[in-house]
Amino acid sequence: MTSIDADNIECRQHQLICIDGQGYIDRVVDETDAEFETVRQEAVAGDKLISLNPDEYILPGFIDLHIHAPQWPNAGVALDRPLNEWLDVYTFPMEAKYRDVEFAKRVYDDLVNELIANGTTTALYFGTIHNEANLELAKACVRHNQRGFIGKVAMDNPEETPENYRDASAKVAVEQTEEFIHQLEELNQTAMVKQTPVITPRFVPSCTPELLKGLGELAAKYDLPIQSHCSENDWENGFALEHYHKRDSEVLDQYGLLTDKSVMAHGTMLNQSDLTRFKQRGVAVAHCPISNVFFGDAVLPVSKLLQQHNKVGMGTDISGGYSPSLYQNIRQSVISSRMLHQGVDPELSPEERGTDNQQITAKNGFYLATVGGAEGLHLKTGQIKAGYLADLQVVKAPLTKFEDESLDQTFEKIIYQATKHDIKQVFVRGQVAKG
Repeated sequence: MTSIDADNIECRQHQLICIDGQGYIDRVVDETDAEFETVRQEAVAGDKLISLNPDEYILPGFIDLHIHAPQWPNAGVALDRPLNEWLDVYTFPMEAKYRDVEFAKRVYDDLVNELIANGTTTALYFGTIHNEANLELAKACVRHNQRGFIGKVAMDNPEETPENYRDASAKVAVEQTEEFIHQLEELNQTAMVKQTPVITPRFVPSCTPELLKGLGELAAKYDLPIQSHCSENDWENGFALEHYHKRDSEVLDQYGLLTDKSVMAHGTMLNQSDLTRFKQRGVAVAHCPISNVFFGDAVLPVSKLLQQHNKVGMGTDISGGYSPSLYQNIRQSVISSRMLHQGVDPELSPEERGTDNQQITAKNGFYLATVGGAEGLHLKTGQIKAGYLADLQVVKAPLTKFEDESLDQTFEKIIYQATKHDIKQVFVRGQVAKG
């Protein structure tokens, strides 16, 4: 089961997915192909054939475009609080604990294992300001065969960050970001699944102009991915307008932080000028539907972004999002889009109640979690086709069949019902990560 485009999937039975020695899909052989039986027998003879049960299906591995790794212990905590209070009282104190490397090891090993169990083969992570802890996150990814994109968080603005958890200065933050780049280069010399450093200004409020400028220059110097938050909610959106007299996206663009390797999270307050700028720069949006319910102040109009050919993928936003499952986030993305389209105020007439933003489908959400994420990170993965990375999940159909059903129906049942217990095996670059 794999996306063809944002609206359509291909579901086939009885195929052979042939993986080469580099972890790429060499070819996909259908049972109607003349060579099918020959290829199958060769795999059997070489003890290389992995067979599925009749109720198991292969899907591409999921790509999570936005995770705050150090917030994993807080998943589901204080989601009823305003964002600035949630950060100051719960989140920053938790992230400050990662000066303790042993604590980081325990948390990150558990987190990466949990994400793999949920079918996430690639993850874009915010770390903390502590490079030793960030390196432990990278090592956890290597141990569990997960492809990690990892950022040393940069935040130096004393007005918006606590004294015990911020970079000493813009200069120090840039220097330590560059140091982490080199640390990952060294780790990658012996790692099967490579880890990628990411330039990571937390968001505009937490960074001084000097830091934003320095990080933009560093991203250009090393040609690296960039991640941050953009127009996340009323408070963050308003901060840029008040302090810079510019849109959030304009501030980031001014400092070279909007490129075709940038992923900006949430975006519930993006306007058309922002979306046009994103499209011109090639910026991807990480849609975080569960988190947006709690902190986004609005619903991202995903159908509009897809229609305009903006790049958009899916993120869990742990711990603003309580669930590490992209299945759960796909479901919430569909629910939120329906509420945006239909409206929620019964005091209004049906004609006035909703919006013109069309609801999305399970197939659209699946596309975001696979192809959309791959495009955002410039990875040749997210689809089951020749030449693509063999990042795969084997999923057991979660419900009993009482009569014949189409593969489309089976797909929808998987998307809406599957849990990590239904994910029987996970492969990253052809290597077993689960099962």
